[in-house]
Amino acid sequence: MFRNDEYIENFDTIFEDVKFVANSFVRLKILASLFKRPQNMREMTENTALSYSSISGNMHDLELKNMVYREQNKYFLTNSARVKIENVLELNRIVFLLNEFFNILDGHIVDSIPNESVAELYLLGKANLMESSGVDAYRTYNLIENSLSQAESVKCVMPFFYEPFFDILSELISQEKDVEILVPANLLERFKQRTNIENMVPFREYNSFLFIATNDVMILGLFFENGKFDQNRLLTSKNEYCLEWANNLFEEFKKENK
Repeated sequence: MFRNDEYIENFDTIFEDVKFVANSFVRLKILASLFKRPQNMREMTENTALSYSSISGNMHDLELKNMVYREQNKYFLTNSARVKIENVLELNRIVFLLNEFFNILDGHIVDSIPNESVAELYLLGKANLMESSGVDAYRTYNLIENSLSQAESVKCVMPFFYEPFFDILSELISQEKDVEILVPANLLERFKQRTNIENMVPFREYNSFLFIATNDVMILGLFFENGKFDQNRLLTSKNEYCLEWANNLFEEFKKENK
């Protein structure tokens, strides 16, 4: 089951608990403090700067809601409360991510990205949005060329022909490095005529996305809704979770387009 399906399935329960917690600043501070580690009453008064009476009264309500429990002198979050808080934090990270990368998502074609990868967008929390400037109009293409030149292995989706990219890929293949290249089926013969690379696998989609995953970096570029590639913006990262997302995307896309 995808994570977003889990969120939808548990939405009503999570929503009611969020309303209960959010209605009280004291309850929020208590749960935030206990989320870090179990504590006794003295530790909570010190860590939250709340009065003993405020904590005590709200702790009773949280116990009735099965969000905390007491063991000896310490209070703990219940497993269900911890999972709900983690789900809320995860959703918050996804919302932040979408806001952070609004420029590359809004007005761009994203339908070709596999559903599995869309469901795992949270893994891109450490990705960076690189944008070209008037000073360096080819900043994004230079990044791609540098990343390919330093690669020990490459998995890529190349939706258009750009000679410098294919020259580097050809050189990597001549060095017997692991290279997988997916290209549009309707352009396959043209690509073969313009490069000496024979091992290119066709995919059905057109104007899908530009995608590169090397052994240490991932790069994603999108097309505008008018079908023109956005050469001024790329998502890129060397974070291990982003690389995990990138490799999953490549395998899912390849499987869907066999």
